[in-house]
Amino acid sequence: MPSIADPRAFLEKLFYAAVAAADPDKALAAHLPEKPKGRTVVVGAGKGAAQMARAFERLWDAPLSGVVVTRYGYAVPCERIEILEAAHPVPDESGLRASDRLMAAVRGLTKDDLVVALICGGGSALLPAPAGDLTLADEIAVNRALLASGAPISAMNAVRKQVSRIKGGQLAELAYPARVVSLVVSDIPGDNPALVASGPTIADAATRVDALEIIDRYRLDLPEAVMCHLKNGEDEPPLPSDPRFVRNEVKLVASAAIALEAAADVARHAGVEPMILSDAIEGEASAVGREHASIAAKIAHRGLASKNPVLVLSGGETTVTINGKGKGGRNSEFLLSFACAISGREGIFALAADTDGIDGSEDNAGAFADGTTVSRLAHQRKNAAEFLERNDSWSAFAALGDLFVSGPTGTNVNDFRAILIG
Repeated sequence: MPSIADPRAFLEKLFYAAVAAADPDKALAAHLPEKPKGRTVVVGAGKGAAQMARAFERLWDAPLSGVVVTRYGYAVPCERIEILEAAHPVPDESGLRASDRLMAAVRGLTKDDLVVALICGGGSALLPAPAGDLTLADEIAVNRALLASGAPISAMNAVRKQVSRIKGGQLAELAYPARVVSLVVSDIPGDNPALVASGPTIADAATRVDALEIIDRYRLDLPEAVMCHLKNGEDEPPLPSDPRFVRNEVKLVASAAIALEAAADVARHAGVEPMILSDAIEGEASAVGREHASIAAKIAHRGLASKNPVLVLSGGETTVTINGKGKGGRNSEFLLSFACAISGREGIFALAADTDGIDGSEDNAGAFADGTTVSRLAHQRKNAAEFLERNDSWSAFAALGDLFVSGPTGTNVNDFRAILIG
């Protein structure tokens, strides 16, 4: 039976293989649009948007100009495309100015011009642009309420686009009659490109009625001005059937499915049998952690890893309903719940991390866990369940030295979870 001498190093290798599969240079090369008769204008938003811009510059052997926005600390130098930085996950004034810059960049174009939109995860927060009489404070309040609600990303974005003048295809609307080609790195379960970064250049079918139903379902406490704006029904974002979008094109250049397959290939070459559960798992992070623990325990109990080690892979985007005041993100919350459920079991090792390199608000991508995680915390007189209850998973793994810090990766295909058994 093959063995993995250093499970953590192996899991880390898998993570980087998944990230490499979504590398912008590799991903964009096969999806370049035809060159236009007129100008080429590049716009973009997301935590990997600067790396996408740099890659596009290298690949595009014709004149271009443009501007993209990324998270603070994620910028990389470009020659022809201006890189702006703003706050994530809560919007700020810099994001507001960035939205204005992107909208200005696409105004006044002709049917002979081309707009290339480089879109990846994180763009929703990086492109605040309050609609109507709403303010940045209103949009921030909506964002905070959504992040704490436990709502899936599809529901979040259905609300976000209704309080914005750039999301939900409205940037493409401004670019008309120019053709818009959106090159999308998906961090969305199911890979609906209209949901990535709330689809600034891609319309989706969610309406204001849908947004109000979501607000009611998740009992969101939103400012009165936001509720008035939503109920008056004016200036809704365009629908996919809008005839102005007929010439536009959307290309999915990288996704969680591609990343997980790359990790699975590395596992096979190491004599490990990979099992991809899904690339689109959603749900409460702690509940998903328990479910993954149950799967790992069954594999171990039934001896399915007795011949070759088994690797369970999954992706998607879980959510965290915030009840406490601790530190952490959805991957570390998933992992702490997983650790509690496999406590005392030997031969099970796991890594959960965000492929953009940041899990939540701290500087770690995720963390490692195994059957000794809970007991090692107890040895320090710390209770894993109490950390989980107050949403303080970062502190638990920091105390053990088990955080996984990759730094910014330059891409984002969402959560990466790898569990090695045997």
